[in-house]
Amino acid sequence: MEYFCYHRDRPGSLTLRDELLEEHWSYMDRYAKEMIARGPTFADDGETPTGSVHIVDLPDAAAARAFAFDEPNHQAGVYRDVLLRRWRNLLGRTMWDFPGGPSGGNRYLVLGLGQHVLAAGRADDLAGPADRDALIAYGPLLSDDGSAWLGTAVLLRAPDPDTARAVLIPDRYADIEVHEWEFGGRRP
Repeated sequence: MEYFCYHRDRPGSLTLRDELLEEHWSYMDRYAKEMIARGPTFADDGETPTGSVHIVDLPDAAAARAFAFDEPNHQAGVYRDVLLRRWRNLLGRTMWDFPGGPSGGNRYLVLGLGQHVLAAGRADDLAGPADRDALIAYGPLLSDDGSAWLGTAVLLRAPDPDTARAVLIPDRYADIEVHEWEFGGRRP
């Protein structure tokens, strides 16, 4: 089962985050085979971390909760909250398979939050955008049992935040968040 995890940083936790960087990476290294995508989000300055995204394929909800809440930064209080949802990988690939590679261009996390479903009970954007060339990861956020659509999570390359936001249709969500994001993992 695939899970989307977004740890949001607590204000003023940058020093602690920096101190725990090796512990964080070592922890994530244990999940290398399960990882679909990972990377930090940033404030508008493009430098100050604001959170950490991980999309993983794990056996069940208990394993996903353990992954999210045993993470060293979470345990030390770096994060103020955690968004953990079932997710479905509609592109069928990892971020490392993205044809555009890990660098070049601006990268964003786009979260469409809030439930809006068709009369048939299915999410009205499951197919995703027709142009998938810029998509790094795309899929619905789901309830724990996978039966209810709660939103959409997208990682993509786009020229600017407004273009990134346009990947989702605004009137289908209660809120759309756009965060600067980059490919994560150890730096060479």
